[in-house]
Amino acid sequence: MTVYENMAFSLKLRHTPKDEIDRKVREAAEILDITQYLDRKPKALSGGQRQRVAIGRAIVRAPKVMLMDEPLSNLDAKLRNEMRAEIIKLRQRIDTTFMYVTHDQTEAMTLGDRIVIMKDGYIQQIGTPQEVFNHPANLFVAGFIGMPVMNFFDGKLIKDGSRYYVELGDQRVELSPEKEARLLAKNAQTQEITLGVRPEHTDLSDKGVAAKVDVSEMMGSSVHLHVNAEGRDVIIIVPTQDMNNIPGMGDTIHFTFKGNVAHVFSKQTEKNLEW
Repeated sequence: MTVYENMAFSLKLRHTPKDEIDRKVREAAEILDITQYLDRKPKALSGGQRQRVAIGRAIVRAPKVMLMDEPLSNLDAKLRNEMRAEIIKLRQRIDTTFMYVTHDQTEAMTLGDRIVIMKDGYIQQIGTPQEVFNHPANLFVAGFIGMPVMNFFDGKLIKDGSRYYVELGDQRVELSPEKEARLLAKNAQTQEITLGVRPEHTDLSDKGVAAKVDVSEMMGSSVHLHVNAEGRDVIIIVPTQDMNNIPGMGDTIHFTFKGNVAHVFSKQTEKNLEW
């Protein structure tokens, strides 16, 4: 069948009047920018164009909910980026709820108003992209959301009156007032923890946690340093404008982090102690 016939098929099965079918198909084609392909057969279309036709087949029925099950997984990287932008624009143009299933966290973060993160059939966290990035509920979410993944260390949470600190090696960092308030509300006590710090939230310094560089990756605007620190493989992202000399393999560097970007997880439950 042609693109037009493919998109009209479900409406024909419902015995929709021909003039209404034509109107709905052409409206959907215009939204998806495939009007010029209506007379073509699928074999004459690219992968991205076929995906648009598949979406068109669905939206002509004016559904209340659209389920998209990894719709971009079979596309190359460039086309996947283009189609992701198309879906964002489409969602803004039609009054329909999208349920979008994906293993790609970039798709989830860019497309979703709310994200449901699942593991082994169980929901781990529900929230906006910013919420799950800034306040991961547990170690799984923290390690899943963010690219590169969050760095984890064996650390210690110290409670001193109403103030909280984290210790990593011989470094002690006071947590931000917001984090202290949440930990105090949870009555968190001094304990061994898994400390999480994102690669982009680490800062090179003259003093701090010592680390040995294994690999240095130049990414253009930033350098990704793969280092060994506190017995863990760690990634540090440093903007190139902040560096005079890029450390090479075997070099020893030091890094620190601020109290507002430290995440504290229970050793026993792996849950975020703030929530």
